Amino acid sequence: MKMINLENLTTERRNETTFGLDEMSVNQAVKLMNQEDHKVAAAVAEQLPQIEKVVEATIAGFKKGGRLIYMGAGTSGRLGVLDAAECVPTFGVEPEMVVGLIAGGEKAMTVAVEGAEDDAELGAQDLKDLQLNDRDVVVGIAASGRTPYVIGGLDYARSIGAATGTVACNKEAEISKHADMPIEVDCGPEFLTGSTRLKSGTAQKLILNMISTISMIGIGKVYNNLMVDVKPTNEKLVERSKRIIMQATEADYETAARYFEAAEQNVKLAIVMILTNSDKAAASEKLVQAEGFVKKTL
Repeated sequence: MKMINLENLTTERRNETTFGLDEMSVNQAVKLMNQEDHKVAAAVAEQLPQIEKVVEATIAGFKKGGRLIYMGAGTSGRLGVLDAAECVPTFGVEPEMVVGLIAGGEKAMTVAVEGAEDDAELGAQDLKDLQLNDRDVVVGIAASGRTPYVIGGLDYARSIGAATGTVACNKEAEISKHADMPIEVDCGPEFLTGSTRLKSGTAQKLILNMISTISMIGIGKVYNNLMVDVKPTNEKLVERSKRIIMQATEADYETAARYFEAAEQNVKLAIVMILTNSDKAAASEKLVQAEGFVKKTL
């Protein structure tokens, strides 16, 4: 069996500040873990120019009818699936617009699927099954920066002209060589040696938050700092929807509730109806002309 050399990976090094972890009090351990976590945001900040490139490519892809597709294995894959799933209620998009692929499929969300992350052909096949096209953006996520499943997917994506980005938690990562827009964030060795669900996972979550959220802002899913395309799928979100209408228009609760129902619970439409003093049909047309941007209807 061929040995995999992990010696040069920051994510695999031992953290000297946490030696003797098993002898620390709970108080000592939680303080030390928090200190380590403070390093994450600073490490991500160093990669903002690269993150910006991925966001700009994603906005451009969305405007052409493309999709954002995350792919990864283990924790990295789960974080991609999570970010994709949360775009649906937050921004009112179809599940097909932001997709999370995890090596081994849905089963791998809760249990490890042996060998899946080491299968480069599986990565390519998963993208073929999605009928990947050159309007799509594929972001490969791998804390180690060497996952074959991700590399296989990236190589296939590039072969058909799709834009490609990566999120690795090691410098000079192997996956960076297989993407147009590599992001390499170095948070230092993990609190618990090799446990990349910790600082590395936090860094990945921060970056995916930026990619999806700011890309959605770029296609009109936000007015001011309000998520005006939220889907009111439960009682809490119904009330949040009415509050968003109030905040966007300065209307009182009763007015917001009335327009919310008149717009068939479409928050953005209700806002445009109030701000432009329009009926539902006219407000809908204004939004079409404004390509979904509330401010462009005013």
